[in-house]
Amino acid sequence: MKYRAALFDFDYTLGDATESIYEGYCHGLTEMGYPQPELEAVRRTVGYMLEDGFTMLTGEADPARRQEFRRLFQQRVDGRQAQMTRLFPGAAELLETLRAHGIKTGIVTSKRKTTLLTILERYDLELDFTVGGEGVERPKPHPQGLLMGIQALGAAKEEVLYCGDTLIDAETAQNAGVDFAAVCNGITGPEAFEAFPYVHIAPDLPELRAWLGL
Repeated sequence: MKYRAALFDFDYTLGDATESIYEGYCHGLTEMGYPQPELEAVRRTVGYMLEDGFTMLTGEADPARRQEFRRLFQQRVDGRQAQMTRLFPGAAELLETLRAHGIKTGIVTSKRKTTLLTILERYDLELDFTVGGEGVERPKPHPQGLLMGIQALGAAKEEVLYCGDTLIDAETAQNAGVDFAAVCNGITGPEAFEAFPYVHIAPDLPELRAWLGL
């Protein structure tokens, strides 16, 4: 295939951390005097920076309150999220097969890199590049993290595929000037991606692997 590098979002693309994310949101919000959120409301924040998810749910934009929410969230989930996160079916096989074919792999996510690396270690997965939300000055859909990955992997833009589950990921790929493949493991339906350029819409990771011809 034409791609020399494949980069992925993590949450709802490769893995599901809903249980720990919801636990963290419930703890942070109730400690700050807000009602316990609905699960589906929290699911809609996945893929955003924690501070933005807090604002989405509460309407509160004060920087100090946003940072306090992050502190409380991390207080609850640190040391737990990696153990509570599960990979989607076909995730490990896809990453391992890409590397076996000489295709470099990486993850560009809003999740903290330390948490991500613990998850990857738990599943014995090796990648060529990872960047988390704390590793960029401007989060997705700004292409900074994706462009960092492209440079680190030494591939031309036309040789890179970015895979994600949200419109944020689709916009990030568009802003970076690389091909995008949607993976519908999350809450975004396939029809929503029609608003952005894409090369493929996969219902799951095994189908994405088949489309790649691996």
